[in-house]
Amino acid sequence: MTAPVVDLSVHHAPKGLSDRVAYGFTKALRSCADTFFAKRYGHRAIVLETVAAVPGMVGATICHLKCLRRMCDDKGWIRTLMDEAENERMHLMTFIEVARPTLFERLVILWVQWVFYLAFFGLYLISAKTAHRVVGYFEEEAVLSYTLYLNEIDEGRSKNVPAPDIAKRYWGLAKDAMLRDVVLVVRADEAHHRDVNHGFANELGGLAVDKTNIAPSPYHESGIKLAA
Repeated sequence: MTAPVVDLSVHHAPKGLSDRVAYGFTKALRSCADTFFAKRYGHRAIVLETVAAVPGMVGATICHLKCLRRMCDDKGWIRTLMDEAENERMHLMTFIEVARPTLFERLVILWVQWVFYLAFFGLYLISAKTAHRVVGYFEEEAVLSYTLYLNEIDEGRSKNVPAPDIAKRYWGLAKDAMLRDVVLVVRADEAHHRDVNHGFANELGGLAVDKTNIAPSPYHESGIKLAA
Protein backbone atom coordinates (compact mmCIF):
# COMPACT_ATOMS: atom_id res chain seq x y z
CA MET A 1 0.00 0.00 0.00
CA THR A 2 1.19 3.53 -0.85
CA ALA A 3 0.27 6.19 1.69
CA PRO A 4 -1.60 9.20 0.23
CA VAL A 5 0.33 12.41 -0.16
CA VAL A 6 -0.49 14.73 2.75
CA ASP A 7 -0.88 18.48 2.28
CA LEU A 8 1.18 19.90 5.13
CA SER A 9 0.09 23.48 4.46
CA VAL A 10 -3.54 22.99 5.52
CA HIS A 11 -4.46 25.28 8.41
CA HIS A 12 -7.78 26.77 9.45
CA ALA A 13 -7.13 30.38 10.39
CA PRO A 14 -9.03 31.17 13.63
CA LYS A 15 -12.16 33.22 13.02
CA GLY A 16 -14.02 34.53 16.03
CA LEU A 17 -13.73 33.85 19.75
CA SER A 18 -14.64 30.15 19.53
CA ASP A 19 -11.84 29.40 17.07
CA ARG A 20 -9.31 31.44 19.02
CA VAL A 21 -10.13 29.59 22.24
CA ALA A 22 -9.78 26.25 20.44
CA TYR A 23 -6.49 27.28 18.83
CA GLY A 24 -5.02 28.69 22.04
CA PHE A 25 -5.98 25.56 23.98
CA THR A 26 -4.34 23.36 21.35
CA LYS A 27 -1.13 25.37 21.30
CA ALA A 28 -0.94 25.22 25.11
CA LEU A 29 -1.21 21.42 25.04
CA ARG A 30 1.36 21.29 22.24
CA SER A 31 3.80 23.24 24.39
CA CYS A 32 3.28 20.81 27.29
CA ALA A 33 3.84 17.81 25.00
CA ASP A 34 7.04 19.34 23.59
CA THR A 35 8.36 19.96 27.09
CA PHE A 36 7.46 16.52 28.43
CA PHE A 37 8.43 14.32 25.48
CA ALA A 38 10.98 16.38 23.54
CA LYS A 39 11.86 14.16 20.55
CA ARG A 40 10.71 10.82 21.99
CA TYR A 41 8.09 10.58 19.29
CA GLY A 42 7.17 6.94 19.93
CA HIS A 43 6.32 7.65 23.56
CA ARG A 44 4.62 10.93 22.60
CA ALA A 45 2.41 8.99 20.17
CA ILE A 46 1.35 6.51 22.88
CA VAL A 47 0.17 9.16 25.33
CA LEU A 48 -1.37 11.48 22.75
CA GLU A 49 -3.23 8.73 20.90
CA THR A 50 -5.00 7.76 24.13
CA VAL A 51 -6.31 11.33 24.19
CA ALA A 52 -6.98 11.47 20.44
CA ALA A 53 -9.32 8.48 20.66
CA VAL A 54 -11.63 10.29 23.12
CA PRO A 55 -13.30 13.03 21.00
CA GLY A 56 -14.77 10.68 18.39
CA MET A 57 -16.39 8.53 21.05
CA VAL A 58 -17.73 11.56 22.95
CA GLY A 59 -19.10 13.16 19.79
CA ALA A 60 -20.70 9.92 18.62
CA THR A 61 -22.32 9.34 22.03
CA ILE A 62 -23.81 12.81 22.29
CA CYS A 63 -24.94 12.79 18.66
CA HIS A 64 -26.53 9.35 19.16
CA LEU A 65 -28.47 10.49 22.22
CA LYS A 66 -29.55 13.71 20.50
CA CYS A 67 -30.89 11.77 17.52
CA LEU A 68 -32.80 9.46 19.86
CA ARG A 69 -34.37 12.39 21.69
CA ARG A 70 -35.27 14.26 18.52
CA MET A 71 -36.07 11.10 16.55
CA CYS A 72 -34.01 12.33 13.63
CA ASP A 73 -31.33 11.04 11.26
CA ASP A 74 -27.67 11.62 12.13
CA LYS A 75 -26.70 12.07 8.43
CA GLY A 76 -23.62 9.87 8.84
CA TRP A 77 -22.01 11.70 11.75
CA ILE A 78 -22.17 8.85 14.28
CA ARG A 79 -20.45 6.30 12.05
CA THR A 80 -17.80 8.83 11.02
CA LEU A 81 -16.99 9.71 14.63
CA MET A 82 -16.98 6.08 15.77
CA ASP A 83 -14.63 5.20 12.92
CA GLU A 84 -12.36 8.04 14.01
CA ALA A 85 -12.27 6.80 17.61
CA GLU A 86 -11.51 3.24 16.51
CA ASN A 87 -8.83 4.40 14.10
CA GLU A 88 -7.08 6.44 16.79
CA ARG A 89 -7.22 3.44 19.13
CA MET A 90 -5.46 1.35 16.49
CA HIS A 91 -2.78 4.01 16.29
CA LEU A 92 -2.26 3.48 20.03
CA MET A 93 -2.17 -0.31 19.71
CA THR A 94 0.47 0.06 16.99
CA PHE A 95 2.80 2.40 18.84
CA ILE A 96 2.61 0.35 22.02
CA GLU A 97 4.49 -2.29 20.00
CA VAL A 98 7.05 0.29 18.90
CA ALA A 99 7.75 2.09 22.19
CA ARG A 100 6.71 0.35 25.38
CA PRO A 101 5.21 2.88 27.83
CA THR A 102 6.87 3.23 31.20
CA LEU A 103 4.93 2.91 34.46
CA PHE A 104 5.01 6.68 34.86
CA GLU A 105 3.60 7.17 31.35
CA ARG A 106 0.81 4.69 32.11
CA LEU A 107 -0.10 6.73 35.20
CA VAL A 108 -0.03 9.93 33.13
CA ILE A 109 -2.36 8.28 30.60
CA LEU A 110 -4.86 7.34 33.33
CA TRP A 111 -4.93 10.88 34.72
CA VAL A 112 -4.95 12.73 31.39
CA GLN A 113 -7.64 10.53 29.86
CA TRP A 114 -10.11 11.07 32.70
CA VAL A 115 -9.50 14.82 32.85
CA PHE A 116 -9.70 15.23 29.08
CA TYR A 117 -12.78 13.03 28.72
CA LEU A 118 -14.76 15.02 31.27
CA ALA A 119 -13.53 18.36 29.92
CA PHE A 120 -14.25 17.48 26.29
CA PHE A 121 -17.69 16.04 27.15
CA GLY A 122 -18.58 19.31 28.86
CA LEU A 123 -17.24 21.35 25.96
CA TYR A 124 -19.21 19.33 23.42
CA LEU A 125 -22.43 19.90 25.36
CA ILE A 126 -21.74 23.65 25.52
CA SER A 127 -20.44 24.11 21.96
CA ALA A 128 -20.08 21.20 19.53
CA LYS A 129 -18.59 23.64 16.99
CA THR A 130 -15.75 24.59 19.32
CA ALA A 131 -15.21 20.93 20.24
CA HIS A 132 -14.80 19.90 16.60
CA ARG A 133 -12.54 22.88 15.95
CA VAL A 134 -10.34 21.78 18.87
CA VAL A 135 -10.05 18.33 17.28
CA GLY A 136 -9.27 19.89 13.90
CA TYR A 137 -6.41 21.84 15.47
CA PHE A 138 -5.28 18.75 17.41
CA GLU A 139 -5.01 16.89 14.13
CA GLU A 140 -3.07 19.72 12.51
CA GLU A 141 -0.54 19.34 15.31
CA ALA A 142 -0.58 15.54 14.92
CA VAL A 143 0.28 15.87 11.23
CA LEU A 144 3.19 18.13 12.21
CA SER A 145 4.38 15.72 14.93
CA TYR A 146 4.36 12.72 12.61
CA THR A 147 6.19 14.75 9.95
CA LEU A 148 8.91 15.51 12.50
CA TYR A 149 8.93 11.81 13.44
CA LEU A 150 9.53 10.95 9.77
CA ASN A 151 12.44 13.41 9.70
CA GLU A 152 13.95 11.73 12.77
CA ILE A 153 13.71 8.34 11.06
CA ASP A 154 15.08 9.60 7.73
CA GLU A 155 18.03 11.31 9.44
CA GLY A 156 18.86 8.22 11.51
CA ARG A 157 18.05 9.60 14.94
CA SER A 158 15.15 7.15 15.37
CA LYS A 159 15.49 3.51 14.38
CA ASN A 160 13.44 2.42 11.38
CA VAL A 161 12.41 -0.87 12.95
CA PRO A 162 10.12 -3.45 11.29
CA ALA A 163 6.43 -2.52 11.36
CA PRO A 164 4.38 -4.31 14.04
CA ASP A 165 2.20 -7.15 12.75
CA ILE A 166 -0.93 -5.37 14.00
CA ALA A 167 -0.12 -2.42 11.72
CA LYS A 168 0.50 -4.66 8.72
CA ARG A 169 -2.89 -6.30 9.18
CA TYR A 170 -4.82 -3.10 9.88
CA TRP A 171 -3.45 -1.02 7.00
CA GLY A 172 -2.69 -3.91 4.67
CA LEU A 173 1.03 -3.09 4.63
CA ALA A 174 3.61 -5.27 2.91
CA LYS A 175 5.29 -8.06 4.85
CA ASP A 176 8.59 -6.16 4.82
CA ALA A 177 7.01 -2.84 5.89
CA MET A 178 9.02 -0.69 8.28
CA LEU A 179 8.20 1.90 10.94
CA ARG A 180 8.50 4.66 8.34
CA ASP A 181 5.65 3.10 6.37
CA VAL A 182 3.52 3.02 9.52
CA VAL A 183 4.17 6.68 10.32
CA LEU A 184 3.19 7.62 6.76
CA VAL A 185 -0.21 5.92 6.94
CA VAL A 186 -0.87 7.20 10.46
CA ARG A 187 -0.07 10.75 9.34
CA ALA A 188 -2.50 10.33 6.43
CA ASP A 189 -5.20 9.19 8.89
CA GLU A 190 -4.60 12.28 11.01
CA ALA A 191 -4.84 14.57 7.97
CA HIS A 192 -8.19 12.96 7.19
CA HIS A 193 -9.44 13.56 10.76
CA ARG A 194 -8.17 17.15 10.53
CA ASP A 195 -10.25 17.94 7.45
CA VAL A 196 -13.36 16.06 8.65
CA ASN A 197 -13.46 17.84 12.02
CA HIS A 198 -12.80 21.28 10.57
CA GLY A 199 -15.61 20.48 8.14
CA PHE A 200 -17.96 19.54 10.98
CA ALA A 201 -17.07 22.77 12.82
CA ASN A 202 -17.70 24.80 9.67
CA GLU A 203 -21.07 23.10 9.14
CA LEU A 204 -22.11 23.82 12.72
CA GLY A 205 -20.96 27.42 12.32
CA GLY A 206 -22.95 27.92 9.11
CA LEU A 207 -19.80 28.23 6.98
CA ALA A 208 -19.25 26.81 3.52
CA VAL A 209 -17.62 23.37 3.37
CA ASP A 210 -15.67 21.92 0.46
CA LYS A 211 -16.67 18.27 0.80
CA THR A 212 -14.33 17.25 -2.02
CA ASN A 213 -11.24 18.57 -0.25
CA ILE A 214 -10.94 15.98 2.51
CA ALA A 215 -7.53 14.32 2.70
CA PRO A 216 -7.69 10.65 1.63
CA SER A 217 -6.97 8.08 4.30
CA PRO A 218 -5.47 4.59 3.93
CA TYR A 219 -8.24 3.32 6.22
CA HIS A 220 -11.29 5.58 6.07
CA GLU A 221 -13.77 5.65 3.27
CA SER A 222 -13.58 8.85 1.24
CA GLY A 223 -17.29 9.64 1.13
CA ILE A 224 -17.80 11.50 4.40
CA LYS A 225 -21.11 13.27 4.91
CA LEU A 226 -20.85 16.71 6.45
CA ALA A 227 -24.51 17.67 6.64
CA ALA A 228 -25.54 19.35 9.89
